[in-house]
Amino acid sequence: MFKNGYLLMGIFSATFFWLSATISAETDFNSFWQQFKTAVVNSDKSTVARLTKFPLSMPFGIESIKTETEFLQGYDDILNMEADVKRCFQTTKPKQEGKGYAIYCTFKQLPESSENRPIKYYFERTKTGWKFEGIDNINE
Repeated sequence: MFKNGYLLMGIFSATFFWLSATISAETDFNSFWQQFKTAVVNSDKSTVARLTKFPLSMPFGIESIKTETEFLQGYDDILNMEADVKRCFQTTKPKQEGKGYAIYCTFKQLPESSENRPIKYYFERTKTGWKFEGIDNINE
């Protein structure tokens, strides 16, 4: 009798802690996302760089961005390589993918309402919090 009670109590506790951790991670990401999105929309390059993990992964055939200095020097070309990042971030919400999040944008020349959204900006949780990890063109 007591064994079943302890088992149920253990399952309940494990579920509670898992749900708490999941909710906390989502809340942490939402805070990060608001800060990151605001910095991108306002062209606050130093905040975007601070919230970026280096080396920053880039699409196929393009070298990763190794340092904050390199990122700041090429900021506009990096973030807006194929998408209009400000326009996209203002209207598109990130989606959870595995343990991270991603936001998918359309090409610059297409309207933001386009279903063709192959430009992926992705984020991961690191030891120091959420970070912008990379850009990808999922068509390549």
